Amino acid sequence: MPLTANDVARFEASRPRLEAIAYRLLGSSSEAEDAAQETFLRWQAADVDRIEVPEAWLTKVLTNLCLNQLSSARARRETYVGQWLPEPLFDGDPMLGPADTAEQRESVSYAVLTLMERLTPNERAVYVLREAFGHPYREIAEILDISEAAGQQIFHRAKKHLADGRVRTEVDRAAARRIAEEFLEAAASGRTEPLVRLLTQDVTSIGDGGGKVPARAKVFEGALAVAKFMRGLFKPGKAKRALVGGSPGIHVMTVNGDAALVAVVEGRVVGITCLEVTAEGIAVFRHQVNPDKLRRATERWAATAHGEPLLHAF
Repeated sequence: MPLTANDVARFEASRPRLEAIAYRLLGSSSEAEDAAQETFLRWQAADVDRIEVPEAWLTKVLTNLCLNQLSSARARRETYVGQWLPEPLFDGDPMLGPADTAEQRESVSYAVLTLMERLTPNERAVYVLREAFGHPYREIAEILDISEAAGQQIFHRAKKHLADGRVRTEVDRAAARRIAEEFLEAAASGRTEPLVRLLTQDVTSIGDGGGKVPARAKVFEGALAVAKFMRGLFKPGKAKRALVGGSPGIHVMTVNGDAALVAVVEGRVVGITCLEVTAEGIAVFRHQVNPDKLRRATERWAATAHGEPLLHAF
């Protein structure tokens, strides 16, 4: 039976929430959109009049589609060129989902999305449904076809895995932004020492170019090594300008709730560096330069108030 206009409207009212769940699970806006659209096709093929709780039905279908996707994604990432990082999103993007509580904001931070790669698909699903969307264990059990007790165990195990990967206390957003701005000033000086002072001793730097943009596969480790690498990124060079199509303007923006450096050339986002800022300094740089993972950011950039860049790189 064809869907009525009311049936379609009911699904469309749920689409933003479904996409937000899928983004947190998959780390990709395009894959999240595809999962939500596939859920719509399943809704279209179902006898919707017999579905007692549409929201629960849609969430179950979407989550299981994402679980299948996560299983195949693990195999694909074994052949991924270089390091794999999730797709960064600007604050205000509806795909980030709810951000009313500290737990919800934390669960979509770039650091946590990256760490979620350590989790099994089931751990990831339980964590997202519980922490970010507040589903009771009873509903999670029905969605994943597990017991409530198993859901609780999986959730606590997921939380522990994520906590083990984050051993420092982060600073608040305002302080993180100030440190990001200080970092840009230090980078503009062309000297290593001012950069080192802003970093933790065991700082790391990791980049994702997806084989389409040069990005060092090996992680940089240690304050001096990372400072030299970051200084080199801002050093002028014709080859760099040719690679990105000009001299990027560098902005400090909020991405996935954290301070980030955003490189833009003529309205096109060519790189986003998410900073993990702690009380001891910047602990991690995560560079996303894969153009496939910057398309939505570029689209959102045109609709975002961003002002003049703080620095023009190379």
